[in-house]
Amino acid sequence: MKKWTTFACMAGLYIHIPFCRSRCIYCGFYSTTMLDMRQRYADALCQEMRMRGGSAIGTIYLGGGTPSLLTGPMLHQLFDTIEDVYEVNDTAEITMECNPDDVSVDFAEMLRTLPINRVSMGLQSFADKRLQFLRRRHTSSQGRQAVEILRQAGIGNISIDLMFGFPGETLEDWEYDIEQALRLEVEHISAYSLMYEEGTPLNEMLERHQVSAADDDTYIIMYEKLVEKMKEAGYEHYEISNFARPGYQSRHNSSYWDETPYLGIGAAAHSYDLKSRSCNVSDLKQYIHSIEHGIMPSQREILSMTDRYNDMITTRLRTSRGISLDAVRTSYGEDMVAYLLENAAAHLANNWLKVENGHLRLTLSGIMMSDTVMSDLIKTD
Repeated sequence: MKKWTTFACMAGLYIHIPFCRSRCIYCGFYSTTMLDMRQRYADALCQEMRMRGGSAIGTIYLGGGTPSLLTGPMLHQLFDTIEDVYEVNDTAEITMECNPDDVSVDFAEMLRTLPINRVSMGLQSFADKRLQFLRRRHTSSQGRQAVEILRQAGIGNISIDLMFGFPGETLEDWEYDIEQALRLEVEHISAYSLMYEEGTPLNEMLERHQVSAADDDTYIIMYEKLVEKMKEAGYEHYEISNFARPGYQSRHNSSYWDETPYLGIGAAAHSYDLKSRSCNVSDLKQYIHSIEHGIMPSQREILSMTDRYNDMITTRLRTSRGISLDAVRTSYGEDMVAYLLENAAAHLANNWLKVENGHLRLTLSGIMMSDTVMSDLIKTD
């Protein structure tokens, strides 16, 4: 018998697949190269889903790591369990992250036997020297070929990731990457500046002065060029780093920004139920051991009203819709609307924020300073 979680709306289901053949130098997500543990991990994922019980699901996202390293039988095992445990909406968006070099004709045909209707791939760049710098396994030609193979297999919703701000990258280099991405005519494009996260090989290279980070002015110019080119090509800029053709916004990722509940399954996966957050242990063997012994390997944090308010600031302000003042009024009261606008006043004056149709939004110049703006808006007491 299914156990239903009392969510007011359909939740998002995220399943973390941490396996990678090799680690990219910039990645701060939890991953492992212990590929021999894949079957035990798939078994543990299915057991965690059963232990947690079911809920109504509107989106499913297999992320990583590299989900495309799971075998066909493992993926069928996961989706059979999802079907058994959850009530999945008939129109659910079901996304799987894939590495371009994993996408063969046989792999694409296998995808057709699964309910996956959206594929996300980290192409990152169309310059092989930059892909080699990141230690990506694929080449630029493999990236293009992967999109073509998926199209021929009937995948009608494809998202690709790009990166900018590489050491020594010029504006012309970045424009070339944008143009090549647009030629693929994919439905969704995410673009991120190269980040030097603590604990990554890339950050160690920076600290050893083996590479130099792009300066802030370069990042700004590249970002403005990105926004310009995406708009010209008909993509909607619906979140700071995300662009979509009309009707193809990522519904799953939007749940993170719109305060929709989500359930995270797997090592290092996070969950949110409007009142609390929880996080599974970031250790593959410890995760599997706990699940095999019937112990949920997670820690839970109860959220205060201040926590929830601050989460709203740092998520909804990322979107083109911004923060609904009416929603703030309903959830937190008129005093918090006044508090928000008081803290926003300086950034309204310097044109980093604007109020439009009852929503507080970042302007284009404000997006460049979003970390500063959000820091000024969050409640600290």
